[in-house]
Amino acid sequence: MNVDDAQVRISELRKKISELSEAYYTKDAPLVEDSEYDLLYRELENLEKEFPELVTKDSPTQKVGGEVLSEFSKVTHEIPMLSMGDVFSFEELEEFDQRTQKNIGKKTDYNVELKIDGLALSLIYENGELIQGSTRGDGTTGEDVTANIMTITDIPKQLTEPLNIEVRGECYMPKLSFKKLNDKRQLEGQAVFANPRNAAAGSLRQLDSNITRSRNLSTFIYTLVDAQKFGVTTQSQAIGYLNKLGFHTNPSSTTINDINEIEDYIQKYQEQRDNLDYGIDGIVLKVNNLNLQQELGNTVKVPRWEIAYKFPPEQSETKILDIEWTMGRTGVLTPTAVMEPVLLAGTTVSRATLHNAEMIKDKDIRIGDFVLLHKAGDIIPEVSKVLKNKRPKNLPETSIPINCPYCDSKLVHLEDEVALRCINPMCPAQIKEGLTHFASRNAMNIDGLGPRIVEQLFSKEMIKDVAGLYKLTFEDLLKLDGFKEKSINNLLTAIRNSKENSLERLLYGLGIRHVGAKAAKLLAEEFINMDNIINASKEEISKINTIGETIADSLQTYFSNLEAQELIKELKEANVNMTYLNSTLNLDNNEHFNGKTVVITGTLEKYKRKELSDQLDSLGAKVTGSVTKNTDILIAGLKAGSKLTKAQSLNIDIIDEDTLDSYLSDSKSAD
Repeated sequence: MNVDDAQVRISELRKKISELSEAYYTKDAPLVEDSEYDLLYRELENLEKEFPELVTKDSPTQKVGGEVLSEFSKVTHEIPMLSMGDVFSFEELEEFDQRTQKNIGKKTDYNVELKIDGLALSLIYENGELIQGSTRGDGTTGEDVTANIMTITDIPKQLTEPLNIEVRGECYMPKLSFKKLNDKRQLEGQAVFANPRNAAAGSLRQLDSNITRSRNLSTFIYTLVDAQKFGVTTQSQAIGYLNKLGFHTNPSSTTINDINEIEDYIQKYQEQRDNLDYGIDGIVLKVNNLNLQQELGNTVKVPRWEIAYKFPPEQSETKILDIEWTMGRTGVLTPTAVMEPVLLAGTTVSRATLHNAEMIKDKDIRIGDFVLLHKAGDIIPEVSKVLKNKRPKNLPETSIPINCPYCDSKLVHLEDEVALRCINPMCPAQIKEGLTHFASRNAMNIDGLGPRIVEQLFSKEMIKDVAGLYKLTFEDLLKLDGFKEKSINNLLTAIRNSKENSLERLLYGLGIRHVGAKAAKLLAEEFINMDNIINASKEEISKINTIGETIADSLQTYFSNLEAQELIKELKEANVNMTYLNSTLNLDNNEHFNGKTVVITGTLEKYKRKELSDQLDSLGAKVTGSVTKNTDILIAGLKAGSKLTKAQSLNIDIIDEDTLDSYLSDSKSAD
C-alpha cells in the first residue's frame, strides 16, 4: 500500500471508528460488538505505525474515552485518566513483557488483575469524607456524577482514616442486575442495553440519581493516586491499603513474575468467567513496583507499564430455523430466534431473544440465515451478526407483524418506544400473561397457579380476568387435566390466602404499566388503601420520592378505564384486601430496629438474606450493603469478614443470630 492509498483507508477508518466511539462512550449504545471495533482500531494503529507522517492529533488513536456530556458539570483531572493498551494474543503479551524487561533492565513482578467490563471513575475524599465522583470523560476532563455516586452502596462515604485522597476504579453492573434491567426495559418496550458496561455507564450518567440508585451498581477500586504519599510502594500494597480504607477491591488480583504463570492465570479466568457475578473481558498486567511505573512513563494515550490482554470473543455459529413472536402482559410483542442447538460458553443454546423488530431490521436477520451468537453480559444469548456470505440466494426478508398474532388487533409503535405493542385490553395472550403475573411470588403468591394451569383455565373459559380466580370452585377445578383432590385443595387454599395480602402485592399484581414492586409499596405506604390511590391526583402521586410523573400518568390512565374499575369492584366483592397492612404496625415499640441502619454479613444459618432484609425493612430498619459511620447494627453470621473488622473499628453494635432472634421476638411481642 502506498501513502496515497493509506491516506484514503486511514480517513475511512477514522470516520468509522469515531462514529462507533461516540455510540459506545458518549451515547452508551454500541453499534457493533467489541471484537469488530477492536479489529478496525488495530488496523488503524498498524497503518499509522507504517505511515507515521499521516498521524494527526484528532485521530482516534490519540484520544482517550469519549466526550463529556453537556448536561453534567465538568471535572478536570489533575492527573490524566489514561486508557490502556490492548493485546489480543499471548504472543503479543510476551512481547510486552520482553519490552518492559528491556526498558527496566531486569525481570520484574506484575500485579495481575481482572479487566472489569465497566466504566472508569475517580473518587476524591477530604478528611476521609467523599466529596466528589467523576467519570473519565476524555481523560483530562470528566463528568461530575457525585450525586449518583452517593447512591452506590459499596462506595464508602466515610473512610476508616481521615485522609485527603483520590482513588480510581471501575463502576460495573452485576450480571443479575443487568439481566433484570434488560428484562424490565423489554417489558416496557424500551431499547435494551447491549452489555453491562453500557448499562453501567447509562445508569451512572443519569440526571435523576433515584434511577441510578435503582440500578444496583457496584465498584472495584484498584488505583491509589499519589500512593507514595501514604507509604505505599507497590500496586499489590495499594490494593491492600484500599481494602483497609473500606473500598471494594477485587480478590482475584495477585503478583506474578513468570510469564507462564500469567498464562495459567488467563486460562483459569477464561474458564471461570461465566461463573463470576460480574462481567470481565480480559486481564490486566501492571508493573508492580510504583517507582518503576514512573520510570517507564506514558505515551500520549497509554501507560507503558500496563497492558490489557483481551479474551477472544466467545461466539458460536448456528442456523436460524424460525422466528417466534410472543406477547408479554403489557402488550409488547417480542421476537425470539429458534436455532439449531449449539454449545455457547458452556451451555447448549437453541433460542435467543431478538428483543424487537428494530433489531431484526438493523441486523437484517432472516429465517434460514447462519449467524454468530454471543452471550450479552455472559448471560443472555444474542445474535452478534449475520454471516451474509453464507446466506442462501433469494432468502426472503423477515416479515414483521402488522396485526397481533393472538387477537388480530392492529399493532402500534408508541412514542419513544422501539417495541411493537398490542393495545387491545381483551387480547387473550395479554390476559393469560397477566394472570400468571398476578399469581407470581412477588405479587399475590398463589402457589400452584403457573402458566400451564392458567392456559387450561382460560381455554376452558373458566376465567376471563384475575377476579375470576376468586369464583373458582372444587367442581370447576376437577375439569382440569391431571388435577386431583390434593392439588385442587392446595390451589383453592392458596387463592383463599391471597385475599389477605397487603395492598402493595395486589397493586403490583394488577400489572399496571411502570408500577413495579418497589413503586407499589411506596404507593401503599403513602395512601394506605386502594380507594385513596384511585382518587389521588397526579400531583399527589408525583410528589412521592422516586415515583414521578410517568408512574402517576400510568396509574391515572389505568384507573380511568371502565374495565379496570369493574375489576376492582369484583375484587372487593370477593373480599380481597385493599389495605396496606404494615401501616398497622406500631413501629415506635420496636426499639431494636425502627429507624436504624442495619448491615448483614457472613453466612446465616436460620435466615435467608432477602427474607431477613424484607422483615427488617417492615420493622422500620434501613438495610444497606456497606458498613459506614452511619451504620447502627451489624448482624454477623459465620465467616464474617472485612465488614465485621470495619464495624469493630467504628464501635458499631454487632449482634449474632441468637441476639437477632431475641430482637425479632421482642418486635413480634410489640405488635
